[in-house]
Amino acid sequence: METVAKRLYEGMFLVDSALAAADWEGTLSVISTILQRADAEVVSMQKWQERKLAYDIDHKTRGTYILCYFNAEGPRIAGIEKDVLLSEKVMRVLVLSTEKRPPEMIERDIKGEPAEKPAAPSASTPAAPAEAPKAAPAEPAVSTPAEPAEAPKDAPAEVVSDSAPEAAAPEPEPAAPVEEPEKAPE
Repeated sequence: METVAKRLYEGMFLVDSALAAADWEGTLSVISTILQRADAEVVSMQKWQERKLAYDIDHKTRGTYILCYFNAEGPRIAGIEKDVLLSEKVMRVLVLSTEKRPPEMIERDIKGEPAEKPAAPSASTPAAPAEAPKAAPAEPAVSTPAEPAEAPKDAPAEVVSDSAPEAAAPEPEPAAPVEEPEKAPE
C-alpha cells in the first residue's frame, strides 16, 4: 500500500457564536475530533474572528471563525468536509493547501501575529501634492497614417485628437410594430 505524503493545509471553520461562547473548549474539541478522524496532525488552532454573517446560515446571523493549520494526506480532506456536513456545531469549512502561500505568512498566522498593514503616511511626512490636471492642447494635432489609404484627393485630412475618444452610444433600433392577433368571430 502506498503512503501519501502529508501536506500542510489551512482550514477555516465557521461555528455558531452563541455555541462557541457557551462552550469554547467543547467547540475546539469537536474540530479536533474531526481532524483526528482524518489522521491529521494539528499544528495550530486559534480563534480568528467573530463576525456578522452576510446571510443567515441555519437561522444564525453571527459566526465565529476558527483558523486551523494541520498536516494531512490530500485524499483525507474530503472526509473532513463530510464530517463537517454531519456536525451540528460546525456550520461551514474551507480547507486550502498552503503550497502557494509564502512561508512567512504561514509562520505569522501560526504564531497568531496580526497581519502587517502597509504604512500609512504619517503627519510628519507631507503627502505628495496632487498632480494638476494637464491642460488640453489648444488645437487638435493633425497626423497622417504611415501608409496613406487610397482616399479621394478632395477628401479632408483626418484629424486626430490627443484626448481619449468618446464612445458613441449606438442608436437603438426602432422596435418592430406589434400586431394584435385577430379576434375570432363569436
